[in-house]
Amino acid sequence: MTNGMYEIISKKRDGLELDRRDIAFVVSGCARGEIPDYQVAAWLMAVYLRGLSDRELADLTEIMLASGDRIPLDDVPGKKIDKHSTGGVGDTVSFVVAPLVAACGVRVPMLSGRGLGHTGGTLDKLEAIPGMNVFLSPGEFRRVLAETGMAISGQTEAVVPADKKLYALRDATATVGSIPLIASSIMSKKLALGTDGIVLDVKTGSGATMTDEEDSLRLCRTMVALGEKAGRPTLGLITSMDQPLGRAVGNSLEIIESLEALKGRGAEDLMEVAYALGSCMLTLAGKRTSYEKAVESFEEAIASGRALDVFRRFIAAQGGEARVCEDYSLLPASAERTEFQAPASGFITAVDTLSVGLAAIDAGAGRRKKEDAIDYGSGFVFQAKVGDRVEKGQKIAAVHCDRPGQTAAVLERLGEGVRIGPGPAAKPKMVLYLVDKDGARPWPL
Repeated sequence: MTNGMYEIISKKRDGLELDRRDIAFVVSGCARGEIPDYQVAAWLMAVYLRGLSDRELADLTEIMLASGDRIPLDDVPGKKIDKHSTGGVGDTVSFVVAPLVAACGVRVPMLSGRGLGHTGGTLDKLEAIPGMNVFLSPGEFRRVLAETGMAISGQTEAVVPADKKLYALRDATATVGSIPLIASSIMSKKLALGTDGIVLDVKTGSGATMTDEEDSLRLCRTMVALGEKAGRPTLGLITSMDQPLGRAVGNSLEIIESLEALKGRGAEDLMEVAYALGSCMLTLAGKRTSYEKAVESFEEAIASGRALDVFRRFIAAQGGEARVCEDYSLLPASAERTEFQAPASGFITAVDTLSVGLAAIDAGAGRRKKEDAIDYGSGFVFQAKVGDRVEKGQKIAAVHCDRPGQTAAVLERLGEGVRIGPGPAAKPKMVLYLVDKDGARPWPL
């Protein structure tokens, strides 16, 4: 007979393994709202402190996956490769890599989410585009994917139904950083989508969920193992989040940056990450090619306009105003602009990404609570980043903020996050490791 919740909490608190029935009891009871929040929270804390064995983690992922609907993609022709990021600041990679890979003949389906804490949300960014529908039925999802080569939608209530409640309680109980809980949450949703492979972008650094490189590697290895165990080929990259990726932070501003990248004017660090992830996606799709050849294909897709055309058709297929691809004035914009200026002359030696993310929330680009409204035009555009020399009073970032009462707090946070020193600083390496079923190897291979 299955233990009750009290006994299950006690077992995990004492460091004992839970059997499959125990885990199924927690997942089903959570999904149906039959277990009080305080008991689920206690179980989450016990897992956070004691961890899960490989068998427990595999059981949790499989049971969460089986608890809800799946989205089969068998009727969509061609190879389908999903890409997932653990979240960052200024992370517009999805809007660059998906059109690039789709333009090279591989379909890219993604189930994405809203912003979490200081990190931006893919769905929030897409909703900056007038008319954009980010919650598609499975039939609509398949239609968009088949017609355009890419589709991005929010997770429906029926996909991994326990996950939404578990995540909300993790957020409220300081258990978000648990590697087993992160891995099972991400991979149960990834496996619910009927793709041919999964590529993971696991961030590390001051703006990442995992700030420590070893923790990021452990999380990536764990998720790759879960994917492979489920029969889904999975690759992961460890990428740097020690400063915002690209130059833009904020919803409309990041859409503009993505469009500029698809027109051949992308920031070097953004393109480095997009090309590396894209090459992994082509590999999983069976397009055996070197990284250098993959980059040549992506650059041709940009130069010919094919990648931009994929993104334009994707926007239209999901109900959005496709004219934003040429006319950025159709996107929400902040009426208030100011400058964040260098307080001294020297070299930018560090940008604390967490501080930038919190400053973006102060400016209105993110949420403190899930009920908060977003100012889609708010955010920053950086003119200088780590390794650049600046003079005192030089503009480091343009600040877009429609909350005048918050401007001082925004500038203060940016001032805390941007450090200037007398000597040169190296630009950070963006792609650190490739992780596959055989382990981790430094990038480039």
